[in-house]
Amino acid sequence: MPPLLAASSIQMEQYELTPASSTMPPDDVSSSPRYDAELHRRTLRKLDFLLLPFLALLFLFNSLDKSNIGNAESAHFTTDIGLEKGDLNTAVALFFAFFVALQPAGAALGRRYGMVAWVPSCMLLWGISTALHVWVTARWQLYTLRIIIGCLEAGFYPVTVSYLSLFYTRFEFGRRLSLFYGQAAVGGALGGVLSYIVFSQFPGGVHDHGDEGDEGPNKEWQSWQVLFLLEGSLTIIVAATGYFWLPHSAETAWFLTPEERRYASERIIRDRSSQNETTTRTHNEDDEEREYNEESRGLLNPSQSTHSATRPAVTDDRGLTPHDIISAFLSPKIWHILICNILSAIPVYAFSVFLPLVLAPLTKMPNPALVNLLTAPPYICGAVTLYFFASYSDRHQIRIMPILAGLALLLVGLTLVVTLPTSKSWAIPRYLALNVLLSGTFIASPLTVAWVSGNTPSPGKRALLLGINGWGNLAGLFSALLFQPKYAEEGYVTPFWWTLICVAAAAAGYLLFWRNLKSENERRRILVAGWDDEEIEKEKIEGLGPLKDRNRMIGLIIYSLKRWSGTRTWAEWLEESGDRGREGDERLTFVYGL
Repeated sequence: MPPLLAASSIQMEQYELTPASSTMPPDDVSSSPRYDAELHRRTLRKLDFLLLPFLALLFLFNSLDKSNIGNAESAHFTTDIGLEKGDLNTAVALFFAFFVALQPAGAALGRRYGMVAWVPSCMLLWGISTALHVWVTARWQLYTLRIIIGCLEAGFYPVTVSYLSLFYTRFEFGRRLSLFYGQAAVGGALGGVLSYIVFSQFPGGVHDHGDEGDEGPNKEWQSWQVLFLLEGSLTIIVAATGYFWLPHSAETAWFLTPEERRYASERIIRDRSSQNETTTRTHNEDDEEREYNEESRGLLNPSQSTHSATRPAVTDDRGLTPHDIISAFLSPKIWHILICNILSAIPVYAFSVFLPLVLAPLTKMPNPALVNLLTAPPYICGAVTLYFFASYSDRHQIRIMPILAGLALLLVGLTLVVTLPTSKSWAIPRYLALNVLLSGTFIASPLTVAWVSGNTPSPGKRALLLGINGWGNLAGLFSALLFQPKYAEEGYVTPFWWTLICVAAAAAGYLLFWRNLKSENERRRILVAGWDDEEIEKEKIEGLGPLKDRNRMIGLIIYSLKRWSGTRTWAEWLEESGDRGREGDERLTFVYGL
């Protein structure tokens, strides 16, 4: 199984956080295991081989259920049911319209009810909807099923990624996220292989013997019907397993011993608390000593100063506060990075659906099975390249520069595709160019998510930010509008040109984002340098240093709600946020990672 093979490539690595020092609260010294190399390896090995592969498997089937409609179309799906080819693009656009619009809502609900209950339930229902494609005979049925799947899949990615961050430290996270997100590429490759097998085994359809009252003795099932039924059934089985396999947190993981559970939880708490620093330390210094900071124990809820009070908020998959919601939507950085993510992700969604259709005129092959088989190598290139880029990102503790390098590789591939001739004699060079293109396609999105996750200590706000970033799936809507059937004869050169322009704009946006981060860190350093020790400590502990600008903004929102609603209900719901100080990355002692 691809996720298991991917997970097996993770080797036991050096632990990035040292044991809690003498500054750990007295009540935790006896209950928290001190750092032990064997304990670390054993705990991480179980996470890597029992939790990560299953999460990757969930995303694999999530990706399959997005892309299978493109594989089915290569076997004449719309023609067989009497629809026009343009109806497929409309169905894809409708899917992404609902999928994108409901991303923050899906993330909030997933955080509210927990990954363990929310994601398997949604997955079970969209698996049923996928299987129901077998009996589609009208346009409205296709549109309805794609809308339902879009609604159910909304929030899956941010909720699952936020859940994954509860088990891995910040600079273990990128590599694991690449194995998780890489299932989008593996799903594309596996979808091509499954389609090849199904279309090869059932080239003329499957005959189902009917009753005597039927119009004929046989009812023929087309190969695309077999594909939908197979993938839908597998999704249902995996979703049902999720109810029993997934723990709410490291402290409830059934596959860890009590000692491993305490250790797994404590290392995440120490990693998150170490973010609230005013000085930048080297990687070696971090490996030598990262103390558990008592002043950061109130990071998620300043009114609760005990360590035990903060632990569930940091490591549990449930919980959301008004402050999380307001803080997430008022973050200017998420809106900047969202625009970049939309532009850079257009190739991801374009090829997840349309790659078999792009390859069909390139190869001039009438056999849909062979066309789908040819989609596998580009996706494999994408998955492998993503893993190496993410490993480099974790090792050097940087995110933006690997993103820019990945976009540069993507631009090279796009440039080759739009400049090479579309004649049959150039089919092999254009196919190789597509492999280069796909190699750079999957890098920007997961490393963007890794940056958001690593720079947001509060798990509630983190889930919502990832949900807002999920609006980057608008790229799927744009890809459906770009890769129209009318461009098939020209080899989709026009859509490739527009994709090239969008990716270049994304690269410029990420470069500006990197520059803004450096400026913000310098501004904070200079500002905090003018405070005395007491003011700095107050900012670290409560987020109530001398600067009050953010609280005034929340106060303005509360005042506006009172005026608009004529009631204090909504305003009172937000009072908690207005009275609190800055939290997490809002604190001026927080240094953003690059």
